[in-house]
Amino acid sequence: MTIKPNELLQLAVNAADDKKAMNIVALDLRGISLVADYFMICHGNSDTQVQAIVTGIRKEVMEKGGIVKGIEGMDSARWVLIDLGDVIVHVFHRDEREYYNIERLWSDAKVVETV
Repeated sequence: MTIKPNELLQLAVNAADDKKAMNIVALDLRGISLVADYFMICHGNSDTQVQAIVTGIRKEVMEKGGIVKGIEGMDSARWVLIDLGDVIVHVFHRDEREYYNIERLWSDAKVVETV
């Protein structure tokens, strides 16, 4: 069973929310970038919370039959990137999110309303 990109995004959002991720934002990149259909961006307030958010997303996606293509940055837990194929998840430590402000870099993208 293949998970549609919008369903994969919602799985990631729900899993991050379950781990109390802060300021979850989903961006629709279709027609803007070939990298992915969606970016999801959130942050945690500590290294431990960032790692818990990433672990929760990975577990939820895999339990639902999705594929996690890669995870980068888990050791430092300052900016972790999760490659889910059509969805790229950025989990920041609060300080790094403010510094990099990638939402501004992708300001052409529409914000997706997630439940």
